[in-house]
Amino acid sequence: MNAAAPAPIPTTRALAWCLHLLVAALLALAAGRAVVDHRPNAGAVVAAALTCALAYAAGPALPGVRRSRRAAAVWLAVVGAAWLVLLVLTADGVWMAFPLYFLQLHLSSRRSGPVAVAVTAAAAVAGFAAHQGSFSAAMAIGPALGAAVAVAVVWGYQALYRESEHRRHLIEELTAARADLSRAQHTAGVLAERERLAREIHDTLAQGLTSIQLLLRAAERALPDAPHHASRHVEQARQAAVDNLAEARRFVVALGPPALEGTTLAGALQRLCATTSTRHQVTARFHLTGTPVPLPTAHEVALLRIAQSALANTVRHARATTADITLSHPGGHVLLEVVDDGRGFDPDDLPAQDPEAGGFGLAAMRARLHALGGTLALVAAPGHGTALAARLPLAAPDSEDRP
Repeated sequence: MNAAAPAPIPTTRALAWCLHLLVAALLALAAGRAVVDHRPNAGAVVAAALTCALAYAAGPALPGVRRSRRAAAVWLAVVGAAWLVLLVLTADGVWMAFPLYFLQLHLSSRRSGPVAVAVTAAAAVAGFAAHQGSFSAAMAIGPALGAAVAVAVVWGYQALYRESEHRRHLIEELTAARADLSRAQHTAGVLAERERLAREIHDTLAQGLTSIQLLLRAAERALPDAPHHASRHVEQARQAAVDNLAEARRFVVALGPPALEGTTLAGALQRLCATTSTRHQVTARFHLTGTPVPLPTAHEVALLRIAQSALANTVRHARATTADITLSHPGGHVLLEVVDDGRGFDPDDLPAQDPEAGGFGLAAMRARLHALGGTLALVAAPGHGTALAARLPLAAPDSEDRP
């Protein structure tokens, strides 16, 4: 009923109504017995009972009693004074001590509540003894036992309420944490999908468009003097566009690359070398060392994309005449090596990544390999060609197979 009191819930409201009914019943009992027994002070008893009832009823109607501990103390003092008057007039007033215990414990602090209860119990014992004209230990048992029960019930309820509030706060924190985790997972999923699309676009569409651009430039140069060669370059550019359209459709729905359909990684790499040699002025050769082993689709896709990206860089930047792709399986790993005889570069002086100029290839390769527990090694020097080695651990046959 004050700032320190528990917020009203259905259970506390039910208990409050039970307390109201108990007070009304005890006051009616005291007044009724005085009238029925034709006591000389029956009128005074009825007046004192009504005064006590009005003082008690004023408490729930006053908002200050529920908000301020000081206002609650004043109200309890008024109710207590009215009860003392009733106790002086009739011994039946002693029964009102029991609901007063609950009010005092509920509205007072944890220190002052038991003190008020003890004072009320002592007053009840003294008033009842005065009406009886004598005192015995039995007279103190009832009020003392009632006080002990009230203290145990109220303190037990407060402990349960604190535990309930603690659990409610924990549930709220857990709900908030789950919401934060859900948002974080959503954000991580969006970023992962964005990274996947970025890698696929770089390794397929971007490289394919570069190949088409180079073929069309070759056709443009050959058109005045060798229309037949120009026509062949245009046809190759058209086929490259068809291949890239198929790639685009498939990575949008997260399917494997068309180059791996119906063939192995070795077959796809062999075909990649043949296509590159046909379309560009680079002789690409494939070498298979050892016996091929089955690989998870994710491994095959990663190695194929790395080979595609490496060959595209060779065609576009290296000015190489030959490029060799070697696939081997040393000691529980699969190793892909791409070596060219181009002009090379300084690995410590790579250009910054730029949406117009590119520069995302090596970062995309490392990201693919890192996601699968692999490593990327690069050896290059100006004027001495480039060698790239991608190594992945061989997964168990029953491992998860997803790109």
